[in-house]
Amino acid sequence: NHQKTLQSITIILPRHKHVVSQRTRNKTYQTMTALTNIVRFSRPRLGAYLRSGSQLQSRSYHENIVEHYESPRNVGSLDKKSDDVGTGLVGAPACGDVMKLQIQVDPDTGLITETKFKTFGCGSAIASSSVATEWIKGKHVDEVVKIKNTDIAAHLKLPPVKLHCSMLAEDAIRAAVKDWKVKQGVDDGHDHGHSHGHAHSHAH
Repeated sequence: NHQKTLQSITIILPRHKHVVSQRTRNKTYQTMTALTNIVRFSRPRLGAYLRSGSQLQSRSYHENIVEHYESPRNVGSLDKKSDDVGTGLVGAPACGDVMKLQIQVDPDTGLITETKFKTFGCGSAIASSSVATEWIKGKHVDEVVKIKNTDIAAHLKLPPVKLHCSMLAEDAIRAAVKDWKVKQGVDDGHDHGHSHGHAHSHAH
């Protein structure tokens, strides 16, 4: 089942210097190299490697995290140039996680009709992204910005050392909504709450 697991390791590469630090970009490329080496294993060795990793996740993390990590929802991308799509790209240089979350919004109702994400990071970051896209789909843009990282963390039972992953998801939601509102010409200039100090980039 290695293909399924590999699909859950979704990766994005920051292309702009202002998105994340040089150190984070270096760590990203190092991880890409490591994944390339893993894929070079023979199929049996690769399967055994990924199975052992999954078992480690099961022992160390709550089943909610493992479930979203192994079967992430809404992985993919939307057309960032579309007027009805908002894109939030956030990074946490301290841990090297980078998250892209996109929303497609009905301009007449303000309801989110589609959500997608791509995340480079640990299992907790991927799980946080997956949960975030599930929670915001079908909701109004002004409602989803009220989602707190503590809500995501509580649902996933994130360990204290992984709380930054849920903070990243909260910031990604806010960034995506802000990007969409800018495109609609209705941005109020506010960040709809506090930010956790992660770098943001809104792709148009």
